[in-house]
Amino acid sequence: MRQFEPDKILTYKTVSSDEFGPAELNLHVFMPGPQSPAGKCPAIVFFFGGGWNDGTPAQFYPQAEYFAGRGMVAISAEYRVTVRHGSSTRESVKDAKSVIRWLRHHAADLCIDPERLVAAGGSAGGHLAAAAATVKCFEEEGDDSTISCRPDALVLFNPVFDNGPGGFGHERLMEYWQDISPMHNIDNATPPTIVFLGTEDHLIPTTTAEKYKQLMNDQGCRCDLHLYDGAEHGFFNFAHYENYKSSVIEADRFLASLGFLDGEPTL
Repeated sequence: MRQFEPDKILTYKTVSSDEFGPAELNLHVFMPGPQSPAGKCPAIVFFFGGGWNDGTPAQFYPQAEYFAGRGMVAISAEYRVTVRHGSSTRESVKDAKSVIRWLRHHAADLCIDPERLVAAGGSAGGHLAAAAATVKCFEEEGDDSTISCRPDALVLFNPVFDNGPGGFGHERLMEYWQDISPMHNIDNATPPTIVFLGTEDHLIPTTTAEKYKQLMNDQGCRCDLHLYDGAEHGFFNFAHYENYKSSVIEADRFLASLGFLDGEPTL
């Protein structure tokens, strides 16, 4: 399989736990090529999946490289997961918010337009992207709360956005599910969103995505839903190339419709 490598790795946060000690959390950055227009670039940050337990930023290297080729600063972010940091979902959400704030704070250094910042992710990573846009709790101590952690658009691949009864992770998040569930924190400022989901996903039913879309529409917010017939969880990964290609093209067109990209998809 083709190898993908980021152009640089930047530390956005250092965390510590009694069990695992200190750890740096990094951003794996793919920079746009020299053919990109001069000036501030839109940016997209991806959060990997893995049930908040494990996973790796390499999952979204292919998507990041593609969007860097389209003129975006594309990032695949590390965040705290249980197996490496002994953390809970709350810490994962705190990190997602920290990432968005860090990118906005350092926008000039990275030639990023802080008003065209997209959050993306798959499965639990989709939850984190959506949570950064919706939930009001779980702020990291020391973060500058005057910098918005709400992204300007969302690109979500089979996202965990319902943590209510019957939703993914409800038993694990039972004590605070209402505060951390994106579906239950939608408001009229929720950014435009595109969702990709397989009809045979054993973790995220299509009815959940359809309900999310309806709740978004009820608030006057845009939510595009693309269902992939017969596809299962993780259908969008690079190993499933045709689905990867299709979903990237549709995400490209969605971002172009928002004025974040120009021209036609290049895949």
